[in-house]
Amino acid sequence: MSDKGGTPADDFPHGAGNPARNALRAAGYSRLAQLTTVTAAEMLALHGVGPKAVGVLRGALAAEGLAFAGE
Repeated sequence: MSDKGGTPADDFPHGAGNPARNALRAAGYSRLAQLTTVTAAEMLALHGVGPKAVGVLRGALAAEGLAFAGE
């Protein structure tokens, strides 16, 4: 999803699915790096974020040398 300027609204991987990406944006997250401040369990508590999305996000974080809080 892009805003009018062509800049991505977020940098979450599309493999996480639209419901999860929408839930993350609704919770105030717009960048993958912000997810290092929350645990995977906190992510799973968001409506629309399931185990598959957490796995995809975990992999995307790892690719950047990052991880969920406590991992």
